[in-house]
Formats: sequence, C-alpha cells, structure tokens
Amino acid sequence: MKLYYAPNACSLGIHVLLEEIGKPFELLKVDLAAGAQYKEPYASLNPKSKVPALLRDDNSLVTEWPAIAWYLAKTNPEARLLPETIEGEVRTLELLDYMVATVHMRGFTRMFRPAAFTPTSADEPAVKQTGRDIVTAGYKLLNQALGAKAYLLGDYSIADAALFFLENWGPRANLELPEGLAGHLERMRARPAVQRALKAEGLA
Repeated sequence: MKLYYAPNACSLGIHVLLEEIGKPFELLKVDLAAGAQYKEPYASLNPKSKVPALLRDDNSLVTEWPAIAWYLAKTNPEARLLPETIEGEVRTLELLDYMVATVHMRGFTRMFRPAAFTPTSADEPAVKQTGRDIVTAGYKLLNQALGAKAYLLGDYSIADAALFFLENWGPRANLELPEGLAGHLERMRARPAVQRALKAEGLA
C-alpha cells in the first residue's frame, strides 16, 4: 500500500493507523504548499486534489479520511481499531463525521485558508474567527465525549487517530486544549506508532 500524505495534515491520522497496524506501506509526500495536489501525476491519480489517499496493492484508490480509516480497521481486525458491537460502530462513525466534517472542514479550514471562504480580503479576519468559534465548540464537545476515559470509546480506535490530528493542530492555531483533550494528546504522543509517524513526517 501507498499513503499519499502531507506533513501535519489530516493524513497524519491515517499514517498513525498504518503504523498501528504494522504492515508494510510506502509514504509518498504531496507538497501542498507548492500546489502538487493540482498537478500531475497526483491530479490524475486523485482528482479531488487533497490528502490523504491510499493506493492499495491492486492499484485501486481509497480517498476521504473516514473511508480510509474504516477500510484499514475492517481489513485488519487483529489491530482492534473498531468496537465489536453495532452500537460501538455507530458511535465511531458519529464521532468521525463530526470531527472531519465539522471541526476540521468547517472550523480549521476557515482558520488556515480564510481566502477560500470569501472573495474579499477584508472579510478574512471574520472568517477566521468563525472557524475559531467552531473549533472551540468542537473541542468542548469532544472533551465531554471523552470524559474520564483514556480514549474516546473506552478502548483505542480509529476515532482517536482523528482526534489526535485535531489536537495536534491546537498550538498551530494558538488554541488551548481542554484538560481532557490535553491528556489524550499526551497519551497519543506516548504511543510508539504515533512517535514513528511523527518522526517519519519530520514532526518529532
């Protein structure tokens, strides 16, 4: 398998999951700052022009964070990256959808790329503030979902890899994590798989 990634992008969470699984894979960097996602050869491989993308051994491509994470968990049950009950799976999907579609795409994207949400540069501070408000509210809700547990669903799962990349962006956005999420981030950073992923991406 090949993972197309950008350092410290949301693809970091998928990178962590691949490290957790422990099977061979290749990392292929997409230079987002240089616009490589819009150029050949990546644009033909993934016309969505974003990361992550997982190229499987049969040369078929899987895109979108939740779909890739779900595929990896389902095809590697020995890694125990998903709850075993239907209720657990539903709660996992519920968390993933909120973290990726709302906190990441509606919140952080406004903070990091305000020009994508307004044609007027004078409006960008307001766009950033809206994103900040969304992320702050998201952190609060996710902190409540975590509660006193070590991981979001009790046992470690793909949901924690998504939460990790969101937490890891906190300092970049000058946001303070709630106490529970700060503890979760430290537990994640202590995991060998996370340490390997951070080192490989030059983030350690």
